[in-house]
Amino acid sequence: MTFADYEKVDLRAVGSSLRVLLLLRNNSSSLWKPATFSLGWQFFDAKTNVFISEGERVPVCNNVGPGETVAFDLSVSFPPEGGGYIIYISPITQKGEWTYVTGEPFVRITADVSEGEVRVIRHDITTVGRLRWRRFWSKIPALLSQPFRTITQNRRLIRSMARRDILARYRGSFGDVFWTILNPLLLMATYFFVFGVVLRTRFGADRSSTGFALYFLAGMLPWLAFAEPLGRAPHVILEHRNFVKKLIFPLDTLPVNQVVAGLISELFAALVFIAALVVIRRTIPVSVLWLPVLLVPQLLFTLGACWFLSSLGVFVRDLGQIMGFLLTLWFFLTPICYPETSLPANALTILGKNPLFVLVRGYRAIFLEDHPPEALPLLKLWAVALAIFLLGHAWFTKLRKNFADII
Repeated sequence: MTFADYEKVDLRAVGSSLRVLLLLRNNSSSLWKPATFSLGWQFFDAKTNVFISEGERVPVCNNVGPGETVAFDLSVSFPPEGGGYIIYISPITQKGEWTYVTGEPFVRITADVSEGEVRVIRHDITTVGRLRWRRFWSKIPALLSQPFRTITQNRRLIRSMARRDILARYRGSFGDVFWTILNPLLLMATYFFVFGVVLRTRFGADRSSTGFALYFLAGMLPWLAFAEPLGRAPHVILEHRNFVKKLIFPLDTLPVNQVVAGLISELFAALVFIAALVVIRRTIPVSVLWLPVLLVPQLLFTLGACWFLSSLGVFVRDLGQIMGFLLTLWFFLTPICYPETSLPANALTILGKNPLFVLVRGYRAIFLEDHPPEALPLLKLWAVALAIFLLGHAWFTKLRKNFADII
């Protein structure tokens, strides 16, 4: 049961003041006395919700017992400055505590002052908890649309910076931009030698080294586009610290640039893989057309994780070293270099929740086994990827307000 019940609320604008008539019922088990119970109001800015000032406190005119009602006639004088205001009208206890702070209902009035005249926009009886839920639900449309708007509105900037990032990474070296292809090839050759030649790991019924190479390369394709941007994400804001204090620069595009660069590395590796597939198997399966169904959630998941890590990296400078270890662990917990059948059944149940696990299995299905990815894991992957994408951008947006103070 609430502390007080508002049985009547009547508002009347009188010039630059607002007359508020309230009928309040005592729902508590204590006696309201003039010395221990009063009604007051506070002003907040309508745009920022920042506290401005506090009005006078009006005590009850006589003792009010439990279940009884009392009338208040308040004259709320607005600040001389025009603009939008929010007024909280709430009881105040003997200890000077505003009851609305503890979750009790209060009267919330939104008004506008222009040329010395008050205009009431709306009023309601609410609680702090309801206001929080209202603000939360009001932010849902922005939460859903803002990440996509960031990408579409800044697509030219993203394309330009991703291209510059790739070219600048190897500028001055003998291999130049060809290191974009050579790096993933050398990495895959190293793992192939260790697992395929030295340890003689094989997949399924195909016990040949070429069969292992195809299954291994198919598993490496999504990993290349995932691990590279994630490994660089904790440092991206620090590397571009000169952009932080430029209010017109969209900082949330920086992680997008890295994801695009990682995607380009995967595309080059995919061309090499498809060429090897044609040479070894003489054909490309029709199921490859399912690739966009895997590629989209892969990019959403990677970008959401990069947004999260890039913003957190500003505050936790050791995150880059931590991610190096975590990515190595993540790689070996994902059945890329070994068949998933070699995992214990109880471990497979847990590791199967890994989004990269689903992607690796899906890539092998469409490239090597000529069938679409499994429907249920794919649906779960889409749901997780979209959630990480949206929450990662929301996290980045929340923390970016403090970047300038930290950097």
